[in-house]
Parts: sequence; C-alpha cells; structure tokens
Amino acid sequence: MEHHAPTHDFLGLTFNLSNVLMITIASAIVFILAVVATRSLAMRPTGLQNFIEWVMDFVKGLIGSTMDWKTGGRFLFLGMTLLMYIFVSNMLGLPFAIAVDSELWWKSPTADPTITLTLATMVVVLTHYYGVKMKGPKEYGKGFFSPLKFLFPFKLIEEFSNTLTLGLRLYGNIYAGEILLGLLAGLGGASFAGALGAFLPMLAWQGFSIFVGTIQAFIFTMLTMVYMAHKVADDH
Repeated sequence: MEHHAPTHDFLGLTFNLSNVLMITIASAIVFILAVVATRSLAMRPTGLQNFIEWVMDFVKGLIGSTMDWKTGGRFLFLGMTLLMYIFVSNMLGLPFAIAVDSELWWKSPTADPTITLTLATMVVVLTHYYGVKMKGPKEYGKGFFSPLKFLFPFKLIEEFSNTLTLGLRLYGNIYAGEILLGLLAGLGGASFAGALGAFLPMLAWQGFSIFVGTIQAFIFTMLTMVYMAHKVADDH
C-alpha cells in the first residue's frame, strides 16, 4: 500500500506532521540521553557517562584530523549534537513504521529530503558564519578569489554542490533502506510462506541498515568538520 505524509496548512504554509513528530522525538531522545548522562558526573565514569565521554573523544578525534584544537575546539558540541541526532534519527524507522489511514506517521526523519537538506544547509551556513566571524569579512571574501580570480564562479558552484551532496547522500541511504524493509514486510504479510522467506532477509537488512545509519552519521559529522576547517583554518 502506498503511504503519504500527513499534512496541515497553517498561515498559508503546509506542514508535514510526520516530520514534526519525528524531529521532536529524535530531539527529545538526544536531549534526555545528554541530561541523564551528565546529571551526576563521576571521576570513574560508568553507564551513560561512559557513552557520552566516548562520543566526546570520538568527535575530538574528528576535529583533530581536520584542524588544530585551538581553532576547532569550539565546534565540539556541534559535532556531538550532529553525530547523536543523526544517528538516532537514522535508527527510528528501522524497527517498524506506523501508518494510519494510509498516512505514514512513524519513520526516520532523515528519510525525508526536506530534513536532510535543511541540516546540510544549516551546516554550510554555519561554516560561512564562522568563517566571517573568525577571519573577518575582507579576509574571508578573499578566499573565494584565491588562488585565481576566475575561479570565483566555480567556488560558488562548489558551495551549492556541497549542500546537495551532503543532504542527498544521507537521505538516499536511509530512504532506500526503509523502502526495502517495507517491501520485505509486505512480502512477509502476504502469506505464511512469504513470512518465512522474508524473515531472514529482513533481519539481515536491518543489521546492515544499522551499519549504514551509523556510517552516515559519521560521514555527515566528518564532512561538517572538513567544510568548517576549509572556512576557518589558516592555510599554511
């Protein structure tokens, strides 16, 4: 059965209620994890504190591989937030999907190009903001004409293509995974033989989708730091 997104018109704008719901749930999960993990810090971390410290060390490693810590340290919490939020968002639609009256309410928010392209646009805008803030408008502007002035149009195209590839890569991988899981679920519900035939492939694909979702969260965060380094780090 083909599902469509539940929408609501408000002040001339159309809102995708499924996206609003899933964004809220993903944000709440990340917020609760962060609060619980840091509520009672100990010198010898256990449980969730171990997890949050591992995430912090991991993101520090990503930053350290792209720029010096003095420059990149300020982006630690940005990287942690992106990594955790995108990972949680990628995982939400894996166990199941919920549709009511052919309207798909429960899915991974990153399986919608609107969400992933918005995240990508936010990242690219932030890179420009910090580039201007840390280098100054004049010095930052020179970078678009360096090393040769005629490269300026190509650098504008590069900014646009970076936004598209960053957002569409994430969307394509997560959406494709959920489509295949939906097809396998449909096969499993067709008959008893179909259920037997679809059970093992579905388990295997869910395991692979967890791997893909994890890798995509890493790639998105890594590329964010790479783009940021290109804008804020001094060339030597």
